[in-house]
Amino acid sequence: MALIRFSQRQEKIIEIVKRAGPITSENIAQQLDLTRATLRPDLAILTMSGILEARPRVGYYYKGNNVNTLLAEEIKKIRVKDIKSVPVVIREGASVYDAIVAMFIEDVGTLTVVSEGGYLEGVVSRKDLLKVTIGQSDPKQVPVGIAMTRMPNIVITTLEETVLLAATKIIEHQVDTLPVVKTFLDDKGKEILEVVGRITKTNLAKLLMEFGEGR
Repeated sequence: MALIRFSQRQEKIIEIVKRAGPITSENIAQQLDLTRATLRPDLAILTMSGILEARPRVGYYYKGNNVNTLLAEEIKKIRVKDIKSVPVVIREGASVYDAIVAMFIEDVGTLTVVSEGGYLEGVVSRKDLLKVTIGQSDPKQVPVGIAMTRMPNIVITTLEETVLLAATKIIEHQVDTLPVVKTFLDDKGKEILEVVGRITKTNLAKLLMEFGEGR
């Protein structure tokens, strides 16, 4: 997932072409006091990366793919499966008290509620649990199924979905976690969703940090 990082000489070539392009490799070499053979690998890298374009008998000119464009192109290639975390789940039959304890131990803001087979049943957030406890109900007696949000009101993602789309869902729906699912049909032809991971704001922040560090 590493973003292309140009050498100091390649950065100088970019500046020369931006300022004087179209310009021949011979003229670039003269300005840098180098031979054309020495520059050949650098020019090849800059051309393949889309920064420069070469035209026969004309020379090199700046194509306009800046670092921000390259970063955007790299992000579009990343799939949910590349950065997902292990899901933090709780069974539907567990109590609200159990959910509060699990949320505290795992240090998460949302739990994915699953059936015995590991299939998606719902999601429960801190806000959902707070509503139940404020209502003065005994959290040990209330099943988490009462507090959770059920399908089709759950925002989900899949392994092959782009991270960009997953991030858009998180922002638009104002949630902090998306369950990552695989879709199956049961014996009756009903669609079921197996929970295979989660995407969180923390996953996205770590990805941004990796780009910032050039990894």
